[in-house]
Amino acid sequence: MNYTKLTTLGLCSMGIVTPALSKNGQAEKKPNRRPNIIFMMSDDHAYQAISAYGSIVNKTPNIDRIANDGAIFTHNYCANSISTPSRACALTGKHSHKNGVLTWDAIDTAQVTFPKLLRSNGYRTGIFGKWHLGSNPAGFDEWMVYPGQGSYYNPDYLTAKGPVQIEGYSEEVTTDLALDFLKRQSNPDQPFLLVCNFKAPHRSWMPGPKYLTMYANDTIPEPETLFDDYSDRATPASQHKMGIDKHMHMGYDLKVPMGEDYWDKVGGYERMTPAQKEAWNKAYGPEIYKFLIERPKGKDLVRWKYQHYMKDYLRCVAAVDDNIGRILDYLKENNLEENTIVVYCADQGFYLGEHGWFDKRWMYEESFRMPLLMRWPNGIKKGITIDQLTQNIDFAPTLLEAAGIKAPKEMQGKSMLPLLEGKKVKWRDALYYHYYDHIGEHGVARHYGVRTDRYKLIHYYTTNEWELFDLDKDPKEMHSQYSNPAYADVKKMLLKKLEQLKVEYKIPDSLTKELMEKFDKK
Repeated sequence: MNYTKLTTLGLCSMGIVTPALSKNGQAEKKPNRRPNIIFMMSDDHAYQAISAYGSIVNKTPNIDRIANDGAIFTHNYCANSISTPSRACALTGKHSHKNGVLTWDAIDTAQVTFPKLLRSNGYRTGIFGKWHLGSNPAGFDEWMVYPGQGSYYNPDYLTAKGPVQIEGYSEEVTTDLALDFLKRQSNPDQPFLLVCNFKAPHRSWMPGPKYLTMYANDTIPEPETLFDDYSDRATPASQHKMGIDKHMHMGYDLKVPMGEDYWDKVGGYERMTPAQKEAWNKAYGPEIYKFLIERPKGKDLVRWKYQHYMKDYLRCVAAVDDNIGRILDYLKENNLEENTIVVYCADQGFYLGEHGWFDKRWMYEESFRMPLLMRWPNGIKKGITIDQLTQNIDFAPTLLEAAGIKAPKEMQGKSMLPLLEGKKVKWRDALYYHYYDHIGEHGVARHYGVRTDRYKLIHYYTTNEWELFDLDKDPKEMHSQYSNPAYADVKKMLLKKLEQLKVEYKIPDSLTKELMEKFDKK
């Protein structure tokens, strides 16, 4: 791999405004060149595990750098809370029913995406890490992406020239590839788009060698709803299959050999080098031995599982944060900070024990809400907070407008650039969400709904049940008010708003009927 370091950069590539003389001899400013863009997305990183969002379980100093020097979005949401469709929404600026990726469908690469438009308008584009859209990446000059979910240790990459395997830990290897791409962007007149997609902290939460003992002596605070009984809600909540207590695998998820083919179920141990295995065994061996001797039961077992899960999850988050720091440091060291847009987000939220769960999928806040932080010294004020309702369909039109490219009409999102510039603009007052996946492994029923700044209405259309939450009074969403007469006017308002969004986003009623027919045949 070529790691030739850039030693000189033109003032234009630094985003520096240079003076020129006008006709009257007065100095005037030339407009900045189009910004470079670095778009970084992790997999399943919950906003609750980012210190800029007030995390009580960990610190993320490098992600916080983006927030401190730019903008943090407090009410940013996904359109469909699973990896493949969420990524398609971000790329296309369209809801799932419009981009064609409802569940695990392969994306139609003929459709317009923001990388395609940037590339056709002169940007040099590259993507490294997770793709997970059932096809080869389109719209990129360079790409090296994981097959499927990818592996934590010694990951495989698909490339235009064929598959390759690179020794190392996935977050570090993918960052190496991203930095190599940056170091080769030596043309000051050609802006670049770098997409760096991390595997972590996706299940099965395998920490890298340097993180294996992190948090070993800590006790991670438990969420208040760890032992939720799912009363006062529609039946789907109680029919889940994503509970820490009953549904986490002792081998695959928690690294404890109990009635399972451990080294197969752990999902990656066989890929390790002897040195990696030695470090792994040294770190996990004593903890596993202690567990097998003590054998906790009942709530004590749930608490043990929670601690073990969270420590591994947070160790993976730490690897993401450290490698984001490497990219930010490169920009600073090479005078690229000022005119480079840096975006960090996850593909959706995730449950860190809330409601007793891990995973995502629901329209409840922890999986619906996703982190979003942006920095661009030439275009975004330092340290601002965006409280408006934003969604991942807004990413594409925002980045296109920042690059001076008009978003096509087919994109359903809105450019967030006016919000980032502090302008007073008319903004949306509600969001639409739709989860299409079969009830499947995690037991989550299909549903759609609407969220305003205060209320949330959810319809589980396979069981024809509804939930209504007052997020001001019940932020943890423990008590549905759908049948409460005191909320009759609120319900009426939300139902009307839901229908308005269906019209706005051109969501056909036949879509849910067709899905239900397919569901009934299975």
